[in-house]
Amino acid sequence: MLIILRLQLLRKFSSSIAKRKINGHNKCQATSIVNVPKFSSEFELKNEPILEYQPGSKELTNLEEALKQIQCNQVEEIPIVIVGKEFKTSYERSQVMPHQHHQSIAKYYLADETIINKGIRSALEAKSKWERVDIKSRLAIWQKAADLMATKYRAQLVATTMLGQSKTIYQAEIDAAAELIDFMRMNAGFLNELLQYQPISVDEKTLKNHLLWRGLDGFVAAISPFNFTAIGGNLAYTPALMGNTVLWKPSDSAILSSWLIFKIMREAGLPDGVVNFIPAEGAVFGNTVTYSSNLGGINFTGSVATFQTLWKLVAKYLPFYKTFPRLSGECGGKNYHFVHASADVDTVVAATIRSAFEYGGQKCSACSRLYVPASLWESSIKKSLCEETSHLLMGDVCNYETFLGAVIDDKAFLRIKKYLDLAKTNPQCDVLVGGRCSNLRGYFIEPTIVKCHDPHDVLFKEEIFGPLLSVYVYKDSELLQALDLVESTTKYALTGSIFAQDEKFLKQAFEKLHSSAGNLYINDKSTGAVVGQQPFGGSKLSGTNDKPGSPFYLLRWSSPLTVKETFVPQREIYYPYMGIEGNCI
Repeated sequence: MLIILRLQLLRKFSSSIAKRKINGHNKCQATSIVNVPKFSSEFELKNEPILEYQPGSKELTNLEEALKQIQCNQVEEIPIVIVGKEFKTSYERSQVMPHQHHQSIAKYYLADETIINKGIRSALEAKSKWERVDIKSRLAIWQKAADLMATKYRAQLVATTMLGQSKTIYQAEIDAAAELIDFMRMNAGFLNELLQYQPISVDEKTLKNHLLWRGLDGFVAAISPFNFTAIGGNLAYTPALMGNTVLWKPSDSAILSSWLIFKIMREAGLPDGVVNFIPAEGAVFGNTVTYSSNLGGINFTGSVATFQTLWKLVAKYLPFYKTFPRLSGECGGKNYHFVHASADVDTVVAATIRSAFEYGGQKCSACSRLYVPASLWESSIKKSLCEETSHLLMGDVCNYETFLGAVIDDKAFLRIKKYLDLAKTNPQCDVLVGGRCSNLRGYFIEPTIVKCHDPHDVLFKEEIFGPLLSVYVYKDSELLQALDLVESTTKYALTGSIFAQDEKFLKQAFEKLHSSAGNLYINDKSTGAVVGQQPFGGSKLSGTNDKPGSPFYLLRWSSPLTVKETFVPQREIYYPYMGIEGNCI
């Protein structure tokens, strides 16, 4: 009886509350306390035009002046920089020009464990301020930086990359100018586009859902390679764009061009401490950052062995971290061109030479494996490929007829020479073109083509990262077996190209090889991915395939916050299906 009376009282009370709601007693205004950045239509996702540097052009004149200044002026001294303060240590090093290794162009200092730890503490302090800077202000900094790179500093970016990394004019232009500018402009544009998405709010008068973009917990360690100036800018500054603070360890062999990027970003308005410039020995830097409990992520491009070491260190210290660090890595490849009997021969030859030998094969995406049917090899490809390769000019990159300069340093020279020696002494290999090398004046390796009778030779398995192209000639009747070799021979899966005019075969090959690469090309070379057009990255031992050059890459460096605001008081306890009408009294 008491239970029945209680239920009756609850029903009467509930009815009274319901009437009050209908009469507007509990109405409230839907005023949000969350400041959500708004999408702006001013951002245009458009690639930076590539300049041609024709004789007498303004860009060529500016470049020649920049080259002269670097070569004739005093060697630039580059300090360690943490939150705007400069540091120098007793570990002094020099950056030389690879094609004239007697000439230094920069003097720099290596940070020790104490300085790196100071950088970690300072980055964490700076993060509290940087993450409160609104996205609109961040986007403005990146826009200004892109404009400075495209105008005031373009010639210097190209010149420092040419001399410091031994790139020809065109290779430096597409890297240190066009691609770097694209990363700055387009990553800002991609972040702007991400602002367009907001979660569904069924009735904004009663509730509002928000999604906010935050940085990771802790700091980000960026470790960049020598071969692309643009990659250094992207690895260090894209996490910063998303609200992180960064310790940037640039490559010793790209220190001058990296330093220029650092100065440009400061001029564009990036506050001190957001990105800290910390050259260091790889092992010292890696051990120190992974030992910190505040590690938020590692952004890496380099060798498989180094990335595996970093991953092992993170796994070792995982119980001590305050978060699960993000690990993003791009580790190179063993990239292929697969040629079908229906392929256009001239395209195959031109694309393969460019892919294999531009910048001395020192691109993660460079073609190092060529599979050719016997019918085309003997009739046309062999002669044309070898003759054209033998005519490539190697030397000083300031000579505008030079096709490729030197490899980056003495370690690279000796590593590539080891593979050349293997090819020369292996009876299963025929050196068709090149094979010579010299390090007397610069670290020069001739563009080399080796025909291998064994498709499982070490030259087809290991990344060489130099101007050495291995060729396997397959029988036309063994087409499918040759296709199987592409993916089964190596553990890399970065880039690959299929050359054919036969559409039936192209579909068949695509289905068979779609897991052999992160970037797959049809009738085009395996190099030359463009920001916003071909997001870059591979799987397997090629890396984590996070696709820089797309909006997805930005998500790796954010820890989004979802917020739900409710504007109507919630007082009900029971649900309708329970048959009980009641409220909290």
